Amino acid sequence: MKGSEFIRKLKLLGHERNILVRIEQRRGKGSHSTLFYGKRFTIIRNLKDELKTGTYLAMLKQLGIKKDDFAKTKGI
Repeated sequence: MKGSEFIRKLKLLGHERNILVRIEQRRGKGSHSTLFYGKRFTIIRNLKDELKTGTYLAMLKQLGIKKDDFAKTKGI
């Protein structure tokens, strides 16, 4: 999954759960951005690159989202 796909799915999940999702690019360094899911946040790299499995799982953990809930999100 690419970073841009991750963000799209996260926005859909946030919409379903009534949670604000936003990105702050000025808060990151270089190609990194800060991705907020409600009050929780994670750092996301270049949106065009594939996410490695460990990175993907760590981001979900930081945002407090279960892997199964994220996988069930429709869209893209």
